[in-house]
Amino acid sequence: MQKTAIITGAGSGIGRAVALELAAQGWAVALAGRRPDPLRETAAKAPGAALVVPTDVTEPQAVDNLFRAVTEKWGRVDLLFNNAGIFPPALPLEDMPPAIWREVVDVNLSGMFYCLQSAFRAMKAQSPKGGRIINNGSISAQVPRPNSAAYTATKHAITGLTKAAALEGRGHRIAVGQVDIGNAATELLANMPTAAKGDAEPLMDVAHVARMVAQMAALPPEANVLFTTIMATDMRFVGRG
Repeated sequence: MQKTAIITGAGSGIGRAVALELAAQGWAVALAGRRPDPLRETAAKAPGAALVVPTDVTEPQAVDNLFRAVTEKWGRVDLLFNNAGIFPPALPLEDMPPAIWREVVDVNLSGMFYCLQSAFRAMKAQSPKGGRIINNGSISAQVPRPNSAAYTATKHAITGLTKAAALEGRGHRIAVGQVDIGNAATELLANMPTAAKGDAEPLMDVAHVARMVAQMAALPPEANVLFTTIMATDMRFVGRG
């Protein structure tokens, strides 16, 4: 039976790369994101079955509609790659407007929570029961960058959310894990503080991230990667160089 995956933030960057890697490995992929055109571009590149579902993850009803569309189309949800996120312009925390703080929390944290909720509902209800959820944490879930208080706070919170969801998934065959990614060459990097671009910090091809996520997704239900980190080998992360 073909396995099905929902990828949020699938219109670009890591989300697109993961969607294409999973599709190449035979998964049916549901592509979620706020902008329909980039999602359609991803779908056009994907071998095999791809479903475009424009979704604003900050709206719980939109997230419910996403999961409903997938279960109606393919009957079940085997994987959620909980990836959608934003990185605001670098600002000292005292200069950050409340509107920016709220937007980052709404997308990076609340949006991820709503997707987790809908995934749990779908995975508990389907037969056979269960599935896998992989949260995109970022290495900022472990060590912050300068002038990134909102992003760092949400990514630290995702670590707690991953642990809580992994605990609640026990007994329901729902495996929840997290991949912390450092400096993949994507569009998102353009908004990173100068430490990530002005100093020519090492980058890795986003395809390496996609293969890592696909490896996690391919595990049998009784095995789980709770946390893993993938980054450019020479990146200044351990000890910060």
